[in-house]
Amino acid sequence: MGHQDHAAPASFREVFAVGEFRALWSAELLSIMGDQLARVALSVLVFDRTGSAGLTALTYALTYLPDVVGGPLLAGLADRYPRRTVMVTSDLLRAALVAGMAVPGMPIAVIAVLLVLARLANSPFAAAQAAILPTVLTGDRYVLGQTIRQITNQTAQLAGFAGGGVVVAVLGPSQALAGDALTFLVSAVLIGVGVRRRSAPAADDGPRSLLRQLSAGARIIWGDRRLRSLVGLAWLAGFLIVPEGLAAPYAHEIGEGAVAVGVLLAAQPAGTVIGAFVLGRLVPPSQRLTVIGVLAVLAMLPLIGYAAKPALLPAVALLALSGACGAYQVIAGATFMRLVPDSGRGQAFGLAGSGLIAIQGAGLAAGGLLATVAGSASAAIALAGGIGAVVAVLAALTWYRARTEGTAVL
Repeated sequence: MGHQDHAAPASFREVFAVGEFRALWSAELLSIMGDQLARVALSVLVFDRTGSAGLTALTYALTYLPDVVGGPLLAGLADRYPRRTVMVTSDLLRAALVAGMAVPGMPIAVIAVLLVLARLANSPFAAAQAAILPTVLTGDRYVLGQTIRQITNQTAQLAGFAGGGVVVAVLGPSQALAGDALTFLVSAVLIGVGVRRRSAPAADDGPRSLLRQLSAGARIIWGDRRLRSLVGLAWLAGFLIVPEGLAAPYAHEIGEGAVAVGVLLAAQPAGTVIGAFVLGRLVPPSQRLTVIGVLAVLAMLPLIGYAAKPALLPAVALLALSGACGAYQVIAGATFMRLVPDSGRGQAFGLAGSGLIAIQGAGLAAGGLLATVAGSASAAIALAGGIGAVVAVLAALTWYRARTEGTAVL
């Protein structure tokens, strides 16, 4: 990482030629689609059983909240134990827990507990997967591999939400949950067979207690100005997520219905898919680290256009443009993981990722508060874009200084 890579971008063929990546990618694709199906199934199951919108929303929130706790507390397992073992064990545990949720007549309280435990088991899996990828893919293949994962994640989430309702309607929520459990079993087999076993990366005399692991991970991040600035760029997502939380109020504000809400929600992920492809495949590696700061600022500017309360199509175009520029997150994340020492990648990923989830939750809450105070979803989105642009400029300047100061220049 001591110099810029002036070679041509890697190709998709080069990335998929790596058998271990194919196994990891296939397993992740299965899990994402299964998880999206499970979210729909759980929402339907809880609402059918209780008739309570509040309990349904709480159950949906439980599919996200444990990640905030699980990241710092459990991600360090990916540094203490062989990463393939961590992933396979997590998959088998999640398969058992989700299978328990699929048992007909299972009490809602028990389902909630099983759901929290299943989501907690996701944290060491995600940390181990993120930490092993820079070893599996080297050089620009790693960056393009992360781009492929981003495109796959966004596309699979859209497909999972779009098709989840149909599958649940045909099979029923319990059978859909059983299908999710099956995806974890298949994922465990794919990883167990397709990923080579490696020793645990952390040294035997490394930090073992939870507190020491957390402090070691924090020192890795905050002790390197480049890592701190990359985390800052990633956490700008707290501003970019505001339109997602206000999609329904904005659709109502411009006189549109439920279909428009779905279109608005899909616009940013669709733009991110396009932006990630362009960055990963068409922009030379030597230029990517230079443009991410500019893209962070540009991702905010389209949101300011909501001050004019645009109609549906212009609003969708603004969100798609914001999403395309927001694809800088792929490069920022890949660079972060390459800079972190291998022995601490899992814990550092867990801390940064949990912070990202927390900041997105704060962004959604702040956006709702802004809309309430301003009396307008459009004003809240525009204000988030304006404030976000100012913060993004500061984050970009910090990143440029971090890259150019000192002896270790990227």
